[in-house]
Amino acid sequence: MARLPLIPHAELPPDIASLIASRPPLNLYRLLPHSVPTAKGFLALGRALLTESTLDPQLRELVILRVGALSKAAYEIHQHRRVAASVGLTPEQIGAALQERDESCLDAWQRLVLEFTNAVVWQVKAPAHLYNAVAATLDPAGICELLHTIGFYMLVSRFLENIEVDIETAPGAGE
Repeated sequence: MARLPLIPHAELPPDIASLIASRPPLNLYRLLPHSVPTAKGFLALGRALLTESTLDPQLRELVILRVGALSKAAYEIHQHRRVAASVGLTPEQIGAALQERDESCLDAWQRLVLEFTNAVVWQVKAPAHLYNAVAATLDPAGICELLHTIGFYMLVSRFLENIEVDIETAPGAGE
């Protein structure tokens, strides 16, 4: 059970209710409004990373899954396994991102970006050789978006784990 109460959908502030109206009925969205000002920024950045980023969606999902795995964030992993499959990642690739399987199913670029992700999560600043290798392929916007994705999903994972957000058992559960 979550450490904070879920806010019933009918009790959400109108500005937050409108921001989550088109999103799936996830418990996460019923906890964020405990702080309306930060919920707005959180939702805006999350939306931008998922819908406006120039990162390849498959690469983005591999990164999100790796951050979730490194953070031991069960809720995040659960949600993004489905998103990863919806953008065309195979079960083997998903398992590799989660460090449950060998990474040989990933191409060299994907493995490099996951190594970079590991370094950013564990060491904060990636070693120059990793940064330079990633920067040789991504433009400045892509580097920013990759780092924003890693950092945002570190935030998401830490929020979810500390609040102990429950995984929904059925669509619309708890509504």
